[in-house]
Amino acid sequence: MKINKINLNCHKKSSSEIEKNPHFTFFLFRSPMVFTSGGESKVFTGNSALISSNIYRQEMRGLNNSPLKYDYINFQTSSVDRQYIISMNIPLDIPVEVSDDFVISSTMKSMKYEFMNKGKHYNEFMELSMRIIFISINEMFSAKPYLPKIPKYAELKNIRDAIFEEPMKEWSADEICYDMSISRSYFHRLYYMAFGTTYRQDVIYSRILYACELLKNTDLSISEIAEKCGYDSDSYFMKQFRQQKNCTPSEYRKTADDETT
Repeated sequence: MKINKINLNCHKKSSSEIEKNPHFTFFLFRSPMVFTSGGESKVFTGNSALISSNIYRQEMRGLNNSPLKYDYINFQTSSVDRQYIISMNIPLDIPVEVSDDFVISSTMKSMKYEFMNKGKHYNEFMELSMRIIFISINEMFSAKPYLPKIPKYAELKNIRDAIFEEPMKEWSADEICYDMSISRSYFHRLYYMAFGTTYRQDVIYSRILYACELLKNTDLSISEIAEKCGYDSDSYFMKQFRQQKNCTPSEYRKTADDETT
């Protein structure tokens, strides 16, 4: 994870659209605000936090024309970072009310200091600090999050649960769309809106998670594991495994064996 910019104590007197860029931005809003996304507005009377994927058009302004006060971190993620966020069930592009911002605020201040001084363990410090923020958001999200009205959400949730329960299954978006009576493009759009990741990414990630479990706990060959995880091609399985884990299945197995000895 790479931190591009950290700004604290920002003030905006007028409404502000979230800047479009290819990276994620974490916001900690310190004043009441009105948040608008997809034509729908929601009022937040206290502090709130937001992880913006910078994909959708979003606008924020202070409540009753008062200045909007906030801190933010712009950061780049790897596929591993994104999957970590997904595994924590952290909402993207959805504000979360923050009952106590002490941990997040303190962490951001420490990150700002480290960002300016670039100490010996800078990268590790920033990685761990962001995870502290993610954990804090995860705990608060169980309260009363602002969720958009997503059509067919219950069906989508059942599909996602099934994907992670049966990663070896030959999943077909076309069959799912037929059963749901919706178009393929609409299905993919709804899926991303609901979970902050794509259907294809979830299928891949569920298979790699299952592969990791088999590599750790069985003596099955790489070919046998590839087949059990739903892959027809060993080379394609190894390619996707490396993309997700930054190592080969054999290297992963060796590391797991070393940790248990």
